[in-house]
Amino acid sequence: MAATVQQIIQRKGDTTYSVAPDTTVLQALKLMAERNVSAVLVTEGERLVGIFTERDYARKVVLKGLASKDTKVGDLMTQNVLTISPAHTVDDCMAIMTNNHIRHLPVVDKGRLTGIVSIGDAVKSVMEQQQATIEQLSGYIAGGLST
Repeated sequence: MAATVQQIIQRKGDTTYSVAPDTTVLQALKLMAERNVSAVLVTEGERLVGIFTERDYARKVVLKGLASKDTKVGDLMTQNVLTISPAHTVDDCMAIMTNNHIRHLPVVDKGRLTGIVSIGDAVKSVMEQQQATIEQLSGYIAGGLST
């Protein structure tokens, strides 16, 4: 049985970090460094309006010569954020990330933000699932050999 996004969120927790669109890039980067995350969600109240990632910083600030202390996250964030529901499988999650060249997917359940899944979370889940399968097969093979 394929693991679900909900199982990832249950294991890692539902903590997300967000900033308002008028937050400076420097403030967002400080939050990302403090929390050891590579993306922050951009929200207006409860509403998800974008995502700002280290990749956005590298491509939209550094390469364009903008000043982090003067530039607002809202001017550079990725809008029209792709999301996933808790019921989706990890395979669905990885397919969306791969096909869209993204590394983070906010998890939304009935219009409410319930977490975020990174490519690292998805890969870890797949590896754990593969390990469990190997252990099951090893037990089956060993059990079959002893009869």
